[in-house]
Amino acid sequence: MEHMITNFCKAWIAALASLTYSYYISKIIKRGIIIRLISLFPIIALFTLLPLNLSSSPHLCGNIAFFLAWLANFKLLLFAFNKGPLSSSPISLIQFISIASLPIKTKQSKNNKAKVSFKSPLNYTLKFLLFAMLLRIYDYRSLLYHKLLLTIYCLHIYLGLELLLAMSASIAHFLLKIEVEMPFDEPYLSMSLQEFWGRRWNLVVSSVLRSSVYDPVRLVLMPMIGKRWGSACARVATFMVSGLMHELIYFYWTRVEPTWEVSMFFVLHGVCTALEVLVIKKIELGEKRRVMNRVVSWVLTMGFVVGTSLLLFFPQVVRNKVDLRVIEEQIIAFQFSTNNLLGSRTFTPHLL
Repeated sequence: MEHMITNFCKAWIAALASLTYSYYISKIIKRGIIIRLISLFPIIALFTLLPLNLSSSPHLCGNIAFFLAWLANFKLLLFAFNKGPLSSSPISLIQFISIASLPIKTKQSKNNKAKVSFKSPLNYTLKFLLFAMLLRIYDYRSLLYHKLLLTIYCLHIYLGLELLLAMSASIAHFLLKIEVEMPFDEPYLSMSLQEFWGRRWNLVVSSVLRSSVYDPVRLVLMPMIGKRWGSACARVATFMVSGLMHELIYFYWTRVEPTWEVSMFFVLHGVCTALEVLVIKKIELGEKRRVMNRVVSWVLTMGFVVGTSLLLFFPQVVRNKVDLRVIEEQIIAFQFSTNNLLGSRTFTPHLL
């Protein structure tokens, strides 16, 4: 474990040095997309390779893969085209590094004051307590029906991601005075796939994919097939890219040949979301029918998200026991914090 932490620290030192280079090289190469791409290519290649030294720890590997190999690389590619959050002007070195390396979504402020729409402390306290309860439930995982366990994984991923990304946003806001948006907007309340993926789930990734994939593809296709179908194809392309990036993260974790199940998950959701936008029309109904329509829409949306997750999103991580490694690391980290803060001594289970 000490060796993994050492490699993790080395990876971040290399990342900080690389982003410093990227910041200053942009001062030298102010124009010319091709030259900028060439100058940033070694950094993008490095960020893609960094997670390979951390595969035995899913959290350390996953953080590097998500923060650098995915988000930072996409932000740097946008930066090469003078687009995206890194192209905001003026921007300091520390802001450049923070925006590039942290999973945060920045927004422009009309009065140049940093603002962030924080949820209430009670909201995050309840989610943290629920997350801690899930870790205790895993002590009895052998007694749980397999599909129920996978359903719990859906909740586990949501809570873990929201707490991690909200913490990153809070740090960036309070220490660096960067104006940020909260990364999640209660996705379990979604009543359509478009609402789930576009306005509630992981808005950090949604923003980056919109700028780097959706907008360029739509602009290219609209003159050829029209606005309606161009937007639909761009939406599917965006989900395909997201699926490929998830496949890459799965490879970092497992080091086995991809099975493409997670790519199928995102392609399926991309096609269904595009069809939903094309087909569904809002119809004015009576108040009772509107309430019933909301309930049915919520059941269908969340049922589809959870059901397809059980079939396509989780099998590869379960097959390679990544889920057990994740749970065990989180239990150890939680108990270490409890022991140091409360002085209590608890049992550390071995799931593998």
